[in-house]
Amino acid sequence: MEPFSVDESRRVWEANAAFWDDSMGDESNRFHREVVRPGVNQLLNVRPGEYILDAACGNGNYSAYMAQLGARVVAFDYSANMIALAQKRQSRYLDHIRFCVADATDEEQLMALRGEKPFDKAVSNMAVMDITDAAPLFRCVSCLLADGGIFVFATQHPCFVTLTDRYLTPHSYYDIAIEGQPQKQCYYHRSLQDIFALCFDNGFVIDGFLEESFGGKEKPDVIIVRAKKIARG
Repeated sequence: MEPFSVDESRRVWEANAAFWDDSMGDESNRFHREVVRPGVNQLLNVRPGEYILDAACGNGNYSAYMAQLGARVVAFDYSANMIALAQKRQSRYLDHIRFCVADATDEEQLMALRGEKPFDKAVSNMAVMDITDAAPLFRCVSCLLADGGIFVFATQHPCFVTLTDRYLTPHSYYDIAIEGQPQKQCYYHRSLQDIFALCFDNGFVIDGFLEESFGGKEKPDVIIVRAKKIARG
């Protein structure tokens, strides 16, 4: 991988935060509503009273959805601007959501999210492809979850969504997520075997997998993975 720096990625998201929040609003955009959320909901299956980590939470819409279902949520993003917007937009749910600024590539910051007990579940909606080095996230989520806990993540389909002709070799490039955003963001391509290795190398088994497309076309845009933490003997 020829990565952009974490600082460069963060700078772009700080610049895009207000546009992203405006574009997503309270209900998220059609792509998230129709392609991402139904599959994530199916595999995550939020229950009242669960303690859930929301990784790279954006403007907090999914955190609010989980709070409405009775979950207690710790939500983080490395963009301080995005977290400030999330706190403002989701102000009525702050008794159920703790928003934090934390970098998904920084193990110390991630482990500082530990609460009074292990998380029951973790979720990440369309962020793995935006993270410079995803290994710390998977490693720390495994540590923060209870045995048998699950991590559900949605990310762009590496077989069909990329601007380059490379598949097996990890690489990075600039592109947009929403037409009109102020700056192009840094994308990080990983093959399916690389994505699955992040799970297997950190004590997860994959027990749920979906491929979803926008508008009913045959080539999927998104993979949604449910990774279950293996209980250690």
